[in-house]
Order: sequence, then structure tokens, then C-alpha cells
Amino acid sequence: MRQSKFVSRHQIGVAIGIVVAAFAWVGSAPCELPPLIAREVLFGNPARTGPEISPDGKALAWLQPDTHGVLQVWVGALGKSDARVVTADRHRGIRVYGWAWNSRTIIYLQDSDGDENWHLFAVDLSSGNVRDLTPWQGVRATVAASNPKFPDELLVTLNLRNRKLRDVYRINLRNGEVELDTINPGDISGWLADDNMVVRAAEVVAPDGGTELRIRDSSKGSWRTLLRARMEDSLEALDFSKDGRSLILKSSAGHDTSHVVRHEIASGQETEIASSAAVDAGPVLINPTRHVVEAVAFSPDRRQWKVVDPAVAADFEALKSLSDGGELHIVSRDRSDRLWLVSFASDRGPIRFYAWNRFAKKGTFLFSHRPELEKLTLAEMKPVTLTARDGMQLYGYLTAPSGLPAKNLPLVLYVHGGPWGRDFWGLNTIVQLLANRGYAVLQINYRGSAGYGKKYLHAGDHQWGLKMEDDLIDGLKWAVAQGIADPKKVAIYGGSYGGYAALAGAAFFPDTFRCAIDEYGPSNLFTLFATMPPWWNVDVRNLFFTRVGDPDKSEDRAYLTKASPLFSADKIHIPMLIAQGSNDARVKPAESEQIVAALAKNHQPATYVVYTDEGHGFARPENNIDFEARVERFLADNLGGRFEPMTTERAPGATAVVRQIGGVGAR
Repeated sequence: MRQSKFVSRHQIGVAIGIVVAAFAWVGSAPCELPPLIAREVLFGNPARTGPEISPDGKALAWLQPDTHGVLQVWVGALGKSDARVVTADRHRGIRVYGWAWNSRTIIYLQDSDGDENWHLFAVDLSSGNVRDLTPWQGVRATVAASNPKFPDELLVTLNLRNRKLRDVYRINLRNGEVELDTINPGDISGWLADDNMVVRAAEVVAPDGGTELRIRDSSKGSWRTLLRARMEDSLEALDFSKDGRSLILKSSAGHDTSHVVRHEIASGQETEIASSAAVDAGPVLINPTRHVVEAVAFSPDRRQWKVVDPAVAADFEALKSLSDGGELHIVSRDRSDRLWLVSFASDRGPIRFYAWNRFAKKGTFLFSHRPELEKLTLAEMKPVTLTARDGMQLYGYLTAPSGLPAKNLPLVLYVHGGPWGRDFWGLNTIVQLLANRGYAVLQINYRGSAGYGKKYLHAGDHQWGLKMEDDLIDGLKWAVAQGIADPKKVAIYGGSYGGYAALAGAAFFPDTFRCAIDEYGPSNLFTLFATMPPWWNVDVRNLFFTRVGDPDKSEDRAYLTKASPLFSADKIHIPMLIAQGSNDARVKPAESEQIVAALAKNHQPATYVVYTDEGHGFARPENNIDFEARVERFLADNLGGRFEPMTTERAPGATAVVRQIGGVGAR
């Protein structure tokens, strides 16, 4: 599988320094919201999305619902109308897929109702047969490497031998044979193969939170340490050079931001390829056959490409003519590198996909993923910069309702997950729903967010519920000081860490928010750490213990107790909407159930919604539509915005089990 496709869903007296130009929100248009956008348009299945060109350049694959409304992989000859569905998932829908290099096989991943124990399936396009290549229950498969020189093979990681360790297996796509290739010695979190499909690099997250990069000269060679990075630094191996003598790395060693560099294995000499003093290097475009870096993306507020390979410079320049202001993404390419699939993302429209003929320098429009959005009035997302109470500069995005002046509006503070991720500019269907219903939406990349350099990232260490939460409050104070937000009508909403932030906001700042919405957020850091999935044992566990706190260390226990919203649940006195997937492997249902029980004990109003066929994040559109219906009615009841009525107890096809706690929370 050459490239995965994801369709999928982050105190008193403070002087907030404004570092942005004044917003020109108010125009000459009448002060009136556009018509309600139906939830189905925003959260139903896309019409088509995730296209990928076959390696031989003859066929196109994409994701599209079947006649039962389940997302499947479709395939058709390029430029012809002979599309056919080639998968038959019955319930959850396929979201991660790709071509094998042989151009005869489609590979896709699927789990069981969100449990994240991914199985790897192969579809033979000639016979139509579908084979589960990794048929073991409770085992998680991920594609580690593929290569055009070995079109019928994949390197796949499996925790088959030990649920806590990911070994590398070689899988033959012709006969399904699975062979153990490389054994994990006990601490490897990631693997990298060279151009001969030999696993020669391994990444370790050390107990102190640092990173170690190991190397070997052959499949039979001994591992040795090539590089070590401190906990503060980032280090990631992206690819080997074609001759296998050097590595392409992302590294922040000696810099605040991560740079893309070429590291000579024998001499240790490094050559910088691309960097920015403002932000970390983002996606890196590497030629799959020449193994050279072609371009690197940086996103200070919007994505910007830095082209480093002259061979593609003319393409990037010519592609600007197709963009219409959108951000460029390179989606797929054929083996000859004649055809590219590219997309352009906008904050106020669907993703538009094109086929780009590099020889003719000509683009052909393929489709947009949600064409219904083309004719709707969506809200503009604007980058913001502000200063926190301790002087740290913060970044984020503000979206105000279209048609209304951005004055004294009800506001939703929408918090990204991770926490070591970030919000980006672009189409966000939840943000658009909220703006369409009349709310300003503020997204703050609080300290601890990734992408802005190591100082920004590690300023969030041991700051869950403290300065990370303060940053959100400071963002809110900024919006109030600008006259944008009505301080009496503010909600906090998020999923995963964002859900934690919503619980923390309700518990630690009980007089700041009118209501809070938590999707699968941890409430008790002790039980969160004690129930981590086994495949987090050798990497994520060490990151959490070093960046958040180690429950086995006495000096961390008091902080973890203070930072856990569960132990301050008695201070919550605002309505709560809490959602959870029954099969969540990362944040177990007990995290929601504990806080719900505490709210019930204290007779606090809440609504608890459990989706019985979901995990960490809701994949099925029926469940997303159902939950967002509850969100907008909950916000309307508490902040006064408008909503699209929910005509039944739950959306058709949804698996919601609803429990009202301690009074009226949401309908």
C-alpha cells in the first residue's frame, strides 16, 4: 500500500496583547445568518473522496458510498465511466486504503467497531476475491513499507508474537504467505526499510522521553545506535537515500524548529534540506523511486510549500493556476511520475481533486468531495495571534458567523485533541455547523501543541489543567476584549484531549463557561495511564510519563490528582454533554463513566451518550449526525443559538444509548 487515505474527525486581570490586524468582519451586507445547513450535508458520507492513481497510471480508485450508504473502495479506468465497487464492508465503512505496486491489488485496513485492532485486507481486482491477510483476533496491523521493485510484497508490523511489541512481517500478496522478517528486541516503536525492502533503521522512545535512532547494515547485521535526541528535541527518520548510505531526517537538534536534513550514515555529516524559523517542517514530499526530497510544507497559519528539487519546480508553479486560493496537497502519483493527483483545500468549500499531467502541464478536474457545499454560504476561518498572561505568544483561528457582525456573539471554544497536535486552516465541518448556527468559534493552539517548535511544545510539559488550560481562558479573554464574544454565553467543546480540556474547564473554571461538551475525554489521569492499550507500551507510555507525569513517582502524584477533573467534579455546576464510544481503546469508557457517576452523585445536570459501535472518534456518519444534533440542541438550550430539529430520539442508523443525569442536560 503506497499511501494511506484517511477520511475521517481538536485569570482575572490578565492583559492580553493583540498582535493581529483588526478584523474586517462587518461589511455592507444585511446582518442576517444564511439558511440552516442540514447536518446530513456536513456529516453524511462524502459523495466521493480519497482518490489514488494506480502505479501503472491506467486506473483510478476512490472512496464512495454504496447503495446501502456504506463507504467502499471504487475503481475505474482513468478517463472512462466504468466505475465498480470492489469492497463489501457491511457496517463501518472503509477509510484507509491504497494500491499495491502491482496495480492488480487494492489494500485496505479495517477494525472491529473502533477497537483499533486493524486487519489488513487485499482485494484481487481480477477475481474480485477479498483476503484477510492478518486474520488474528486482537492483533493490530500497520503497513511499514512497500516498494515498486517488489510489487507483490508488503512489510507489515504486527503485535502477533507479543501484544506489546510490533515485529515486522513480510507478506506475499499472491499467496498470502506471512513470514517473520524482523524481531522487536523489546523497545522499538517504529521501523524503516531501505530501497531493497530491508529493515535497516529503528526508532526508540527512551524512558526519559528522548529518541534513539538505530541502524544496521543488512538484514543479518547487528543494530547500533546512530543518533540520540534529548527529550526536548524531535528526531524522525523519513527515508533512506536510494543507495542506502544516508537518511532523510526531521530533526530539531541545534534548532528550535524541526528541520529536514540529509544525514550521511558513515561520516555523520548533515546537510540541511529545508527549514523555517517560525514552524516545524510539515509534510515532506519524497519521490518514491528516486528517494529525494522534492518539497516540504510549512504551516505558520496556512500551508506553504518550499520546493527543493528543481525537477518539480515547474509543476508547483503551474499548479497555482488551479488553486483558486486553496491549499495544495499532493495526493498520489503513478510509477512513471507522469500523472499526479492533487487536491486543493479551502475553509469555505469542499476539497477539489484534479489529475495533473506533468508532461502536458495540464490539470483535469475530477470531483469535489462534498459538492453540495459549493452552493452554500460558509464562514471564513481567520488566523489569530495573541499573547498569554505570561507573555508567551499563542496562535489559533477564529471563525465568525457569516452575515452577522462579530460583536457580542455567543462563542464556542473548540479545543483540539492530542494534545501534541494542532489546529490547521481549512474546512472543518464542526466549526461550520457552529458558525452556521450563530456562534463564533475560537480554536487555540495552546502551549503543548505541535508544529511551532520545541519550546512551544514543551512549554506544555506537566501543564495539563494548568497553563495549557490558562491559554484557552486567555484566548477567550482576548475574544471578549475584542468585543467579539459575549462573556455570559461561552461553551467549551472538544474530543480526546479536547474533551479533557472541556471537563477541566467545567471543573477548574466553574464560573467561566455556560456549558461544556466532552467527547471521549479522560477524567482521571491515573486510570487513563493504567489502561493504555498494549501497543502504546514502548513509545506513547514513555511520552505521557515524561511530558505529563509518572503516577509511580510521588512528586508527580499530587499534580496528577490536581489535574484530573474527576477529583474536582463537585465544583462543576454547568450543564454537561458527554459522549463515548463503547470500544475506545485509548480512553476507555470508564473515563466517562467515572465523571458521569460523580455528576449524578452531586445532582449536576448532564447528558451521557454512548455509541455502541464506535471507538476513539466516531467513524460512522449516522453516529456523527446523531451526536451533532445533540450538540446543536444542547448549545441552543444554553447559549441561545438556532438548531435543526431532531425529529426522532436518535438519527436513523445511529447506535446512541442516552442517559440523563441529575436534571435536564440536553435533548
